Order: sequence, then structure tokens, then C-alpha cells
Amino acid sequence: MPLAKKSVTDMTTGAIHPLILKFALPLIAGNLLQQLYNTVDCIIVGNYVGKEALAAIGSTGSLINSVLGFFVGLAAGGTVVISQFFGAHDSENVRRTIHTLMAGSFIAGIIATLLGRFFAPGILHLMNTPADVFDMANQYLQIFFSGSLFFMVYNVGAGVLRALGDSTRPLYFLVISSILNVILDFVFVVVLGQGIAGAAYATVLSQIVAMLLVLFVMMRSKEIFQLKVRELRIHGDMLKRVLKIGLPGGFQMAITAFSNVFVQGYINRFGAACMAGWSCFNKIDQISLMPIQSISLSATTFVGQNYGAHDFVRVKKGSATSMRLAFIWVAVLMLVFELFPAQIIGMFNRDERVLYYGTFFLRVGAPFYVFRALNQVYGGVLRGLGNALAPTVVMLSSFVVFRQIYLFVTTHITASFIPVSLAYPVGWCLCGILMTIVHAVYSRKVFGRKNSIA
Repeated sequence: MPLAKKSVTDMTTGAIHPLILKFALPLIAGNLLQQLYNTVDCIIVGNYVGKEALAAIGSTGSLINSVLGFFVGLAAGGTVVISQFFGAHDSENVRRTIHTLMAGSFIAGIIATLLGRFFAPGILHLMNTPADVFDMANQYLQIFFSGSLFFMVYNVGAGVLRALGDSTRPLYFLVISSILNVILDFVFVVVLGQGIAGAAYATVLSQIVAMLLVLFVMMRSKEIFQLKVRELRIHGDMLKRVLKIGLPGGFQMAITAFSNVFVQGYINRFGAACMAGWSCFNKIDQISLMPIQSISLSATTFVGQNYGAHDFVRVKKGSATSMRLAFIWVAVLMLVFELFPAQIIGMFNRDERVLYYGTFFLRVGAPFYVFRALNQVYGGVLRGLGNALAPTVVMLSSFVVFRQIYLFVTTHITASFIPVSLAYPVGWCLCGILMTIVHAVYSRKVFGRKNSIA
């Protein structure tokens, strides 16, 4: 089987800037579309059902990410392994890693469903979810987690394609499923009046379509990522490599998301309007972060392939190019958030108190996005080099340990919501500074030792 054809991209040759940009743009569009699943739910529910329903959906994000984030982070380790084998032109181990990942995605989807459905009610109580929001939030979670299998299989399959430089077809799949999600949202929520349950059903059905599309392409392909049912199994040596890189990232994503459950708990103390405003901010924040995360994923793939090919000059140049692209996006983002916050929040809900809280959260967070660029891009570069532990430690220290200490101290000093609103930005700031230092130290270590190979 040939190592690469036209639908995969060899990033070990060619001009760096066009390669990263060409790979990142469809990835950005795809990730934005994927975020639209839950965001469209919020917009339609917020406008047609009410602020309590908007608060209910918004309050579920941290819990969803804490369950699914672990498996997504674990799978991300597999894509690094694939990109390194691809850069080293080792087609046999690329194939074995792919089949290990896809087999694991089915198992992970079932586990995520069981964990999510079982623990959802208890964690909602732990978050101090108000009574007028609790039942709707629990209903949304029960339906959403029922579709975890479809979510996992699609994301792992799309991650395999991206690791081999194909970020275009996952975008096509998401365009189709996102359009379907919008249509189904209107049908279930507006036409049929099924409320928050209708929004959840629309999301799950759309994920099923995305999963079927990625499986169809992988099973019908004759290229290196071809998926064969008879070869689906867990290869022990490949699993070990995946776990070595993926476990730190998986734990980091899960623990960070679970830590945000407690942040949500602090927000819930201020009532439905504050919860709804926070929900609006969170959805906008997640969408806004997607380009930075996509550039980070591009950097991981680029660095992974060139590290596998022992071209360390290209690794360093690719890292610098990725950071420049992230800073350009941050500059645009900050300008828009500071000039048009009310208009942005108003897309979700036009209640006066919701607008007040949402606008405040947006303006406070905007200046700190420069630190998010630092932690995301440098974290992606470190993972591409095979060092997943360092970014995990930095992010857990900043987003979990520091953030929880900060919230505990500030909420015992004042009852204002303002210190709570700063919990995210100050964590981003600390993480960005620490990640920059770790990247500089580790890069000197790697490049200094490997300079003769470059």
C-alpha cells in the first residue's frame, strides 16, 4: 500500500506557511461547525424556550467535556503517533495504530455513555444547579450522553484523517451534519415544541450522520487510512505508545473540564440570569478559541511529521509560523469583543440582565486571549515532539489547582460575581507564561541534542 496519495499531506517538504495555513483553514472551519452543534441549541432554545432553558444547556458544558474530554485527549495522542510514523514513512505501523484507535473508539463511546448518564444527576446537584433549571439540564444530558458512541467514533476517525494531513473531508462531513442539526433544531424545538429535549435529539442525530460519513470514507478508501473491519483490534504495542502520549492529555482535558464544573457551581449561586450570561460567554469563548486550537493541531501534525523525519529546522520554523497565525486571530478577536459585545450576546437572549452579565464576561476575558494563544500553540508543539506530560502538568496547575485556590479565596473575601468572572482569565495568563517557559527549555534540550541531524 502506498504511503500517501493526494488526500493526505506530507508536511516534511514544501513552503511552511502555506502548508500550515492550508491545513489549518478547513480544520478551523470544521471545528467551528462542530461547536455550532451546542451553540445552535443555545441560540434556538434561548430565543424560543427561555433563559432558564438557555441556562440549563449552558450549565451542562463542563460536565460533557469532563466525560468526553478524557477520551478525546487520549485519541489525540494516537494522532501524534500516526503523524510521527507517517513522517518516518512507516506505513505498517500507521495502519496498526489506526485500527487500534478505531477499535478503542467503540469501547470508549460505550464507557462515556454509561459514565455520563449515571453521574449526571449527582454532579448537577454538586454544581448547586437551581431547581428551575435542574430537570431541563438533566434531561439534556441524558439524551446527549446516549449519543457518546457516535461522537467518539466520528472524532477519532476525523483525527486519523487530520494526522495524515487531510483536514478537508472532515470539514465536508461537518458541513453536512451541521446543516442537518440546524434544520432538526427548528423542527424539534420550534415546530414540534419539544423544548430542550428536541435540541438534544437534533445534536445526537447529526452526530450519527457525521460518524457514518467518516466510516464510509475510511472503509471505502484504498489509501493508507483504509479501515478494515477484520483488522479492528487493540494492538498492545501501539496502545502503549498511544497511552504514553495520550493519557496525560486525556487526564488534563477531563480534570480541567471537571474543575470547570466547580466554576459553574460558583456562577450558579448568582441565579438564572447570570447563568444564562455565563452560558452565552462560554459558547462564544469556545467558538472563538477554535481557530487557535486548530492552529495548535496543525502545529502538532506539522511538528510530529517533521520530528519523525528528523528535520528539526522545519520543526522550529513551523512552531514560529503557527504562533504568528494565532496572534493575528487574537488581535481580530479582541477588537470585535470590545466593540460589539452586546450585539454578540444578544444573538442568544435579549433579556436585560442576561445582556448585562454576558457583556461583562466577554469584555473582561477579551484582553487575555493572547495568553491562550501561547498555551495552546506551544502545548501543541510539545505534543508533536512527543512530550505530552509537560503541557498537561502546566495546564492542570493553572486551570485546576490555581483556579480552585483562587476561587476559594476570593469568594470568601467578597460575595461579588466579578472575582468569579476573572477565574478563567487569570488561569489563562498563568498557563501562557508557564507554557512559554517550558517550551523554551524543552526546545533547547531537543534541538541542542539533535542539531547535527537537522
